[in-house]
Amino acid sequence: MERVRVIVGLGNPGEEYRKTRHNAGFLALDSIASANNAPWVWERRFQADSCLIEFEGHPVLLVKPRTFVNRSGETVSALSRYYKYTPERFCAVYDDITLEPGRIKLSAAGSAGGHNGVADILNRLGSGFYRMRIGVGTKTDPRIALKDWVLGRIPSSDEKQMEEAYITAHQGLTLLVASGIERAMNQINTKRKAS
Repeated sequence: MERVRVIVGLGNPGEEYRKTRHNAGFLALDSIASANNAPWVWERRFQADSCLIEFEGHPVLLVKPRTFVNRSGETVSALSRYYKYTPERFCAVYDDITLEPGRIKLSAAGSAGGHNGVADILNRLGSGFYRMRIGVGTKTDPRIALKDWVLGRIPSSDEKQMEEAYITAHQGLTLLVASGIERAMNQINTKRKAS
């Protein structure tokens, strides 16, 4: 089995974006790095912050591109070229407006689903990478522009579910790396969020 070696969280750099829906991928990886007491290091060649951790003895690089969401593929393709990794060695973690806040779905493939960051990775890396989608909820008012919704702050009413989602993401990614996609999907995709 070719294990996942790089987990890329999607998000926008800068304090003004830190707690926004679009930064769910960054926030999940921050939670995992914190649980492992792993420091983030700026890597200019990848235009990203990274930290090395282990999932059940398997080394994995956590990566947060600083290219902004829509150009996430620049960092991913640079990592692929440098390490000579195929798409199967990558997992992208990102926000999904079609899932309720805190719900997580893991998949082996699929389309970009309207997510510009994922579309950029598909364009530059190709398909074959794994995806972990973190629900941030759908627009509460159809008049709200999609861009304004995803760049809006995660409301305090959703914070508890989101914190639980980051813990579930950690469990799911550990399973993905250590045991493979089937086992991880079976356990994570059937897991209901606490009400």
